[in-house]
Amino acid sequence: MRRWLLRSSLTFAVISATLVAIGLPADACEEDAPKAASTRVAGAPGAVKNVEAVGNVPDAQGAIALEFLQYHRRDIKDVMLVSGEFGLKTYDLTENPKAPKLIGQVNLPGMWETENTEVDPVRKLVFLSRDPRAFGGTTATGESGIYVVDVAIPEKPVVLSYVKVPAGHTTSCVSGCRYLWTGGPAKAADNPADWGGRPIWVTDVRNPRNPKVFPDPIELARNDGKTDYVHDVQVDETGVAWVSGRGGVRGYWTEGIHRDPVQGGFRRATATKPVPYAGGGVEETAAPSKFMHNSFRPVGHRAADGADTAGWGAGNLIYATEESFVDGCAGDGVLVISSLEGSYGGQGWRSTPDDPFRLRTVGTWSVAGQEGSDPASGDCSAHYFDVRNKVLVQSFYEQGTRFLDISDPTNPTQIAYYRPADASAWAPYWHRGYVYVADNARGVDILKLTR
Repeated sequence: MRRWLLRSSLTFAVISATLVAIGLPADACEEDAPKAASTRVAGAPGAVKNVEAVGNVPDAQGAIALEFLQYHRRDIKDVMLVSGEFGLKTYDLTENPKAPKLIGQVNLPGMWETENTEVDPVRKLVFLSRDPRAFGGTTATGESGIYVVDVAIPEKPVVLSYVKVPAGHTTSCVSGCRYLWTGGPAKAADNPADWGGRPIWVTDVRNPRNPKVFPDPIELARNDGKTDYVHDVQVDETGVAWVSGRGGVRGYWTEGIHRDPVQGGFRRATATKPVPYAGGGVEETAAPSKFMHNSFRPVGHRAADGADTAGWGAGNLIYATEESFVDGCAGDGVLVISSLEGSYGGQGWRSTPDDPFRLRTVGTWSVAGQEGSDPASGDCSAHYFDVRNKVLVQSFYEQGTRFLDISDPTNPTQIAYYRPADASAWAPYWHRGYVYVADNARGVDILKLTR
């Protein structure tokens, strides 16, 4: 299951920095409307440094998210799964990872949004989130839900089931993909009037042909006591599920017996009754919109693929991106690194407007004014990212893909970039020494860091 990645929508409303600063709804965030594809000229010069573009998959135009699965048949098969406005496509990378070969697809034209698509690597399942804006719907009245796709035979992906869910912007695996947490987008017409957006609904997918949606949502009162938009869930190497959205990032245990810092005492954590761990709001000086798109907590372990995350604050740091669009690139969302220290006692669950709790900011990084940036671009917000060996690669829409050295979390430093003039980069993924970028306008770009 892929963690720590991000994305947005196809036309978006622009709000002023003043509205953000006074705490009105972040209407410039991605929840508002699918945003139009880049108007830049394909093939026009861009900016590149310390990166080699080794391949492109143009027939994946409309791409939003990627995943990878390995198959052990007579030999090992390496497969890339691309989700987007077309539905789902599968590509064989085995013989040539720089030239993916289309081998199968599920046609769902008009699908939205499939952001942060995740897979069950054991059962070979893909979970696609249907946003209420899919197929011409609206946030107020459209239908949302989850498609469960069987990719046991990647050449012949099959939709096993579809279930309506009251949320549907993203859906994420918890508890080993036995359950899904689905959140966002903006509230529906029949949601409570005091909600700022949709929280999380839990779906039992132990039987993928017959998913069961629990009626009561979780992760309420996340924004200083107000139920608000949950955008994304990422599970770290210890099993803590980090929930990002308007109001910050909060982590939960979904399995095992743990101390509950909010209720007191020890209790068993489940997907429907998780135990709070740490987290809270992000300082407004770092993220004025308060809309945190996705997150990643390095816990100091060496992952199975060899990614070394040791030395980053002994598990006390949370990396999160703010997605926000305002007039001028300098005001758009940034990468924020915060300390979790001081939040392990449930402080993030007791925060109120009169007595707010905020995580301490350690460092930030914005694409505005950086080498390789285009000051004329109006689409500069931070989006999904992926980390390997203290190099963070991140998408910034029309500002392309940026590689950051984060060995010093207080001073993230750009070491490379790839910005085609027609870029609409949504999410980058490290895989087998390459970076695969889901670019909504270009399809999938395949990059090699040369530094």
